[in-house]
Amino acid sequence: MSFNSFGHLFRVTTWGESHGPALGATVDGCPPGIAVDEASLQHWLDQRKPGKSKFETQRREPDAVRILSGVFEGRTTGTPIQLMIENTDQRSKDYGDIAETFRPGHADITYWQKYGIRDYRGGGRSSARETAARVAAGGIARAVLADMVPDLRILGGLVQIGPHKAEARDWDETGNNPFWTPDAKAAEFYADYLDGIRKAHSSVGAVIEVIARGVPAGIGAPVYAKLDTDLAAAMMSINAVKGVEIGEGMGAAALTGEDNADEIDMGPDGPVYSSNHAGGILGGISTGQDVVVRFAVKPTSSILTPRRSIRKDGTPTEVVTKGRHDPCVGIRAVPVGEAMMACTILDHILLHRGQIGANRGAIGGKT
Repeated sequence: MSFNSFGHLFRVTTWGESHGPALGATVDGCPPGIAVDEASLQHWLDQRKPGKSKFETQRREPDAVRILSGVFEGRTTGTPIQLMIENTDQRSKDYGDIAETFRPGHADITYWQKYGIRDYRGGGRSSARETAARVAAGGIARAVLADMVPDLRILGGLVQIGPHKAEARDWDETGNNPFWTPDAKAAEFYADYLDGIRKAHSSVGAVIEVIARGVPAGIGAPVYAKLDTDLAAAMMSINAVKGVEIGEGMGAAALTGEDNADEIDMGPDGPVYSSNHAGGILGGISTGQDVVVRFAVKPTSSILTPRRSIRKDGTPTEVVTKGRHDPCVGIRAVPVGEAMMACTILDHILLHRGQIGANRGAIGGKT
């Protein structure tokens, strides 16, 4: 299986399966001298790990990360960083009944059609468990960003469950509720709504919003390495994601040119924009505004409601997926989206410094 890596200069390769002995990531291209330890990475993994509330899968994984290489005496050496997370709470027997059957909504059938072999235990490589490795790698990226761009901040939150949208954007609220939503009132509603979904043995989708605040202007490239292109690819690569938008996104289709154009004035410290329909990116290059990305996560396909399917031999069957599954996998996608934002933004900052160094174009005497 090829294409397990992403990034240009800051490059991440993930490995491992849901029910294998371990999974992890190899991070290449990390600058030397960055302060990193396992405890700092564990902070981010603890936000993603399962079983923290009744609204998540009850698989109990500590998600304890180990740094096997690339760090010496608490600082990165510039060589590849190997990160490993052991799996400790697998229940592979839950999947014995579907060894010869394709689960609707899962990658079972396409993996089999492509490779002629698949790890049916929890979905193997296609499992959302793979995202733990991304969060660990994102912890490395955050450490580098904190050193290179101290004012840059990455914020993420769940802004919709099913058809129900959050209205507020109080980013300090996200850590105060089990949904990572920036809307306290919405969190109260989501608790009752998702409890009903869970008790009905069903699932529901969600929308996640991730913002990078303090991104310098000029990051990105005009055509094939656009910042928004790479961000869209990064978010779309997350398991169960079916849609990505930047800034106004799909909503831009309903606007007029007058409404959509972010007007520009000159402020004391440089250009000031009247709005941010562009999501902080114009022509593939950052404007200096907030970089805003949203992605849609489909409902968890593993449900106890019988669904029609077929076996490997083509005969019809009915599938009920046993095991421990999230009624809304979007909840735990928040730290994953933040990690992918961190890795992508850092990658483009490194590319920019390698080619351009400091920004070349001055406006009003300011670069």
